[in-house]
Amino acid sequence: MPRACSDPTLQLSSPAEVWINRYRKQLVRSISPQFLEEIICYLRRLDLLTAEEAGRAQEESSLPERVRAVVDVLADKGSYASQSLQTFIETTNSQLYLHITVYEPMVQKHLESLQSYYGNGLETGPLQRLTNLLLVEGLTDIQQKEHDILQIEATKGLRNVSKSIPLEKLFLPLSRVSIPPRISVTIGVAGIGKSTLVKLFVYTWAKGEINRDIIFVLPLTFRELNTYEKLSAERLICLAFPHITEPNCISAGAVRTLLILDGLDEFKTPLDFSNTVVCTDPKKEIQVDNLITNIIRGNLLQEASVWVTSRPTAASQIPGGLVDRMTEIQGFGAAEMKDFLDQMYLDNRDLSSQVLHHIRANRSLHIMCTIPSFCWISGSSIGYYLKHSTNQSQETTVVPKTLSEIYSYYFKMALSSDWPEKPRETLRIEQAVNNSKKLVGSLGRLAFYGLLKKKYVFYEQDMKAYGIDLSLLQSSLCSRLLLKEEMQSFTAYYFSHLTIQEFLAAVYYYTAAKRAIFDLFTESGMSWPKLGFLNHFKSAVQRSLQAEDRHLDIFVRFLSGLLSPQVNKLLSGWLLVKDEHNSFRSQAISFLQGCLNTDYVISSRTVNTMHCLYEIQHMEIAKTVEAAMKNESLAGMLTPVNCSALAYLLQVSDVCMEETNLSNCLTYNICKSLLSQLLFCHNLRLDNNQFNDNVMELLGSVLSVKDCQIQKLSLAENQISNKGTKALARSLMVNRSLMALDLRSNSIGPTGAKALWLLCTAWLLSSGSLQHNNIKEDGATFLAEALLTNHRLTTLHLQKNAIGAHGARKIAEALKQNCTLKELTLSSNSVGDNGSVALAEALKVNHSLQNLDLQSNSISSAGVTALTAALCSNKGLINLNLRENSISKEGGPAIAHALRNNSTLRKLDLAANLLYDEGGKAIALAMKENRALKSLHLQENAIGDEGMAALAAALKVNTTLADLHLRMASVGATGAQALAEALMFNKSLQILDLRGNYIGVAGAKAMANALKVNRSLRRLNAHAVLQENSLGMDGAICIATALKGNHGLTYVNLQGNRIGQSGAKMISDAIRTNSPDCVVDV
Repeated sequence: MPRACSDPTLQLSSPAEVWINRYRKQLVRSISPQFLEEIICYLRRLDLLTAEEAGRAQEESSLPERVRAVVDVLADKGSYASQSLQTFIETTNSQLYLHITVYEPMVQKHLESLQSYYGNGLETGPLQRLTNLLLVEGLTDIQQKEHDILQIEATKGLRNVSKSIPLEKLFLPLSRVSIPPRISVTIGVAGIGKSTLVKLFVYTWAKGEINRDIIFVLPLTFRELNTYEKLSAERLICLAFPHITEPNCISAGAVRTLLILDGLDEFKTPLDFSNTVVCTDPKKEIQVDNLITNIIRGNLLQEASVWVTSRPTAASQIPGGLVDRMTEIQGFGAAEMKDFLDQMYLDNRDLSSQVLHHIRANRSLHIMCTIPSFCWISGSSIGYYLKHSTNQSQETTVVPKTLSEIYSYYFKMALSSDWPEKPRETLRIEQAVNNSKKLVGSLGRLAFYGLLKKKYVFYEQDMKAYGIDLSLLQSSLCSRLLLKEEMQSFTAYYFSHLTIQEFLAAVYYYTAAKRAIFDLFTESGMSWPKLGFLNHFKSAVQRSLQAEDRHLDIFVRFLSGLLSPQVNKLLSGWLLVKDEHNSFRSQAISFLQGCLNTDYVISSRTVNTMHCLYEIQHMEIAKTVEAAMKNESLAGMLTPVNCSALAYLLQVSDVCMEETNLSNCLTYNICKSLLSQLLFCHNLRLDNNQFNDNVMELLGSVLSVKDCQIQKLSLAENQISNKGTKALARSLMVNRSLMALDLRSNSIGPTGAKALWLLCTAWLLSSGSLQHNNIKEDGATFLAEALLTNHRLTTLHLQKNAIGAHGARKIAEALKQNCTLKELTLSSNSVGDNGSVALAEALKVNHSLQNLDLQSNSISSAGVTALTAALCSNKGLINLNLRENSISKEGGPAIAHALRNNSTLRKLDLAANLLYDEGGKAIALAMKENRALKSLHLQENAIGDEGMAALAAALKVNTTLADLHLRMASVGATGAQALAEALMFNKSLQILDLRGNYIGVAGAKAMANALKVNRSLRRLNAHAVLQENSLGMDGAICIATALKGNHGLTYVNLQGNRIGQSGAKMISDAIRTNSPDCVVDV
């Protein structure tokens, strides 16, 4: 039981007015809407509150204001009114009375304490991204195993997450039927803003803006917990929050409490949940790590919510089954990065823009700068470079690109007087260099051995153990590298970012390795002798390759970078000796390259070795492979070493930004070796690699993992059968990233189509291409059933699959219910009239399909009559392709009827349908009335001059048609003259194709005269195509004359017209003089 009776208000009767005035704030904060109604009813019965007073109180906009209004009225009515309220609360809601008189005063002191502590310095920098967290389903493989920097590089700074949760709802149920989470874990890489998030939440809560239902928020850091050996749950609360005099109200669950444990990655002792000694007594003192595991397991503080923040790798210590909700902090977006840099350079926006330009120009650096702390370091370094590069030649300065160069500039800035903040003391340059060498050496040793022990927070005893003079820690340099946190019982030190510790560790190791005779990785005790820098360098690289958690990878990159000429130039005289790298560099490069000969075993370790070569400025291998990628000539050159370079380039190369094209170059073994890197390619093309089904098993394993970010996957023109399709289908059941799958020109057959159908409800796919896969009628039947249940697919390509009329009917039945498919391609499928009739029935009720391709399907006038009848009522179809069917002149009137009544169709392709002049005339008459169609294809229909004349008449009044194709339409001079006359009136036509007709000189002259007058072709950058029309020299003269008066035509095709060189020159001169933007093919 809480020891509430110790409060005098529960034993002695104080004057009532004193009670109500004393607890006025607590009453306003604590009374719920329902209980307020009960209070008002009670007071009305006692005639202590009039109807008018109650009405005024209830008119207040917020609950606290309504409570305050009632309390104010009672306070003015004397002791009886106030005592009545006290008695009512005490007798009807003893828990609330206890809360108001005992807990709430503690809460007030707690709030004041938190506001004072957490309000300082919080408003600096953009914090908007912290108000929305990503809701994730546990840790991914790469988060559990890889260094933070490698996680960002591999995933390109993005997670495959669609859901987010606002900060104010972080501890609320996700739905009406769920409960609030007890254990919440928020992960984020080093420097992303986890501690800032905690401060933001605590400060916002303390101001009463969020989570008012939580009575106590208890923020603790693992840095603080490191200073204790044994604690009880209640003693922990009392030590951290002395103003909480009744900790048993928290341990007993009397008030809702949120315990925050910030920075699990900084805890000195790994959490061992498998060997936890159970403790349920909140007063019993136990080992601190055991205390934490018992709290998380729910043995202690069972009713309290617990929020843990951590770097991803350390968060894996907590079993997934204990975590109710996991969230992740987002890095900077493009706008936030710009705002952050603008804040850094408030007084110099030009410099801010230049820094941002350099960051964006380096893809790898840009990805890393999504981390705020890294953005600060990079922005500072590049800004420092830009300020000083104007005074030096380009030969001596290079824009920092590698990690080592960026941190070298950062340290050079820290060692100089150009730090953004004013230095605490002014020293002569020689004195500054000597002091800095000594301090960097001491801090470097601390950083290196801390890194080996995975220790990132240090205390005064650590400083003394490594011989660091505490007085030196007050210097400006030290304050720029090492942050200090002073609490009542301890002082903690930690490097301003993990990478600062890693760089300092590399500088120490580099310097010590030149003179060390024993293995530097053995801090105490004897080891086998190691003589010479190269032996120590090899030892460091091998240790990094062997480390399971990869915590030495960035350290080794920095160590390699210290051997680069540019870094030596930057730091010589400060931390390095000038040109000393020359005696080690070539041998170090040879050793690193030797690590790449792994017989097609590519891992993140191999990729990190390539990063080391980049840091050391040896990129010949990568440049060769990148050039081959650009030229699509990788076939035959992917040796183990080149595969390592390819894996590296998949992360960092701009060539892979929009699309990763690995077509026609991979084998089974190479594909297998690259799997871990293919995970993060958003748009992946693997066409024409002769892949068979066993490769599909590999790719299925990639698509199945949480880390997968592949959104578009093309496997066209391989040798995939139904077996391989089944493997892909199984992976699609769990995949949460793939949006488009292209399997055209394989051999999946009906069985493969069935495999895809069986798992269709799990698809996230929005686009699927299965053309030329011989799925036949059965496969179409399975896919039709899929369309009945799948509500994501918007595009489906099934051309050349022999589905026949039966398959078309099945798909048509599905279309009557499916309302998400937007594009359907069924060309070359022998759909025939029967299939067309079925599709027409579907179009009468389906108004969501926008594009339907029925090219080459043996559809006659009967089939087109049914389709066009459906178009009269359809409100969704925009594009209909009926090219290369057998519509004939009999189908012309049906098409014309549809064009008169349909108001949504924008493009109609009727090419090669034997329409002749009768069909052409029927369509032309309808075009006089149609106001929707923008593109019409009538090529290869032998419409002749009569059909052309009818179309010309339509063009005089039609105001919407922009694209008219009449290639090989048997148009002669008479038809061309009629068309030319129409162009003098028409103001909408932009594209005109008359290739392969016989308009001759007379037609050319007529067209030329029209081009002088027509303004739409010129003004809207139209294309006039007159190829293969036997214009001759006279026609060329006409066209040249026309171009002198037409200044907007952008493209003219006169090929195959026998105009000769002189005709070509005449036209070119006319263009060069009057239409410089026009392109002429002659």
